[in-house]
Amino acid sequence: MTAFSLEPGQTAWCAELRALAAEQLRPLADKGEPGHVNRPLVAELGRLGLLSRLFTSGALDLCLMRESLAQVCTEAETALALQGLGAHPVHAYGTAAQRAHWLPRVTDGSAVAAFALSEPGAGSDAAALALRADEDGTGWRLTGEKCWISNAPEADLYTVFARTTPDAGARGVTAFLVPADRPGLTGTPLDMLSPHPIGALAFDAVPVTADDVLGEPGHGFRVAMGTLNLFRPSVGAFAVGMAQAALDAALAHTARREAFGGPLKDLQTVAHQVAEMALRTEAARLMVYAAAAAYDEGAADVPRRAAMAKLLATETAQYVVDAAVQLHGARALRRGHLLEHLYREVRAPRIYEGASEVQRAIIAKELYRTAERPEGEVSR
Repeated sequence: MTAFSLEPGQTAWCAELRALAAEQLRPLADKGEPGHVNRPLVAELGRLGLLSRLFTSGALDLCLMRESLAQVCTEAETALALQGLGAHPVHAYGTAAQRAHWLPRVTDGSAVAAFALSEPGAGSDAAALALRADEDGTGWRLTGEKCWISNAPEADLYTVFARTTPDAGARGVTAFLVPADRPGLTGTPLDMLSPHPIGALAFDAVPVTADDVLGEPGHGFRVAMGTLNLFRPSVGAFAVGMAQAALDAALAHTARREAFGGPLKDLQTVAHQVAEMALRTEAARLMVYAAAAAYDEGAADVPRRAAMAKLLATETAQYVVDAAVQLHGARALRRGHLLEHLYREVRAPRIYEGASEVQRAIIAKELYRTAERPEGEVSR
């Protein structure tokens, strides 16, 4: 990839993904029940080889997959992304035994994964986690709650972040791989705006051992941030895909809709609105690609770039979808309309995996850290 465009092979692959989404994934998504895991859809993502690609490709490939699928089938995009988010810590930080047991099942779609970080009192502030991991002589017992967990309570495995050292902030958190059938683990679905399942988890002295630790004890915050640094740009890609779908719908509608003696596109205010939507969408896309490329190259400024990409893209998608609804008028608010669907989908990405305000805090922190570095010092 150059700084400004994709390679022809990447462009062709994106077109292939959009065709697969329209022909094979969209029909399965339409049969799914809102608020529940669509296991046939997850299995089809596995059969098509897209789930295995989550763990064999880089950040840019992940972004291209999420953007392409989101343009046609947001349900397929979300199912793919949640498998990656939930199981990436196993892939990147798990033991050989953990990977051998779970990754084949995740990649063929027979096991559903979830990333359990947020709590009722600790959403974006991951260092404030209160879920306790109390030592019991053979391992730990997990006691507490998780909340706003995608795929809960229907997932088969959870990446769970718990406090193993009290009053130690981010340094006292450990990541655990917790199968859903562990005694003491229960879940409750939450009735949310999002069409995919989101729930709360309750841990009543759930047993875990050293064999369940992901990474090292006390280094769970590193596991969480390493995962989020990869997935934040791809949340931006999801947003760009939705923005592009809304822009395409607006272009088609304003070209054919007659009003005030001609097509809407001939009205200067409409044309300028569409141009602004396209401008912002393309700017967000380029920032997402740049952040993903930086991740793949191992650049030092990935946290800043990832935060910028997620922030710009999700805020842009909100603007573009809202503008498309305005251009369509009341018809866009009818249940089942593409824009009605996107209008509901586009809101949550500005909150999850770090709200927009958190992304601004990360960006500012990274900027000041760089500015305060002595001249000539290289970031490690």
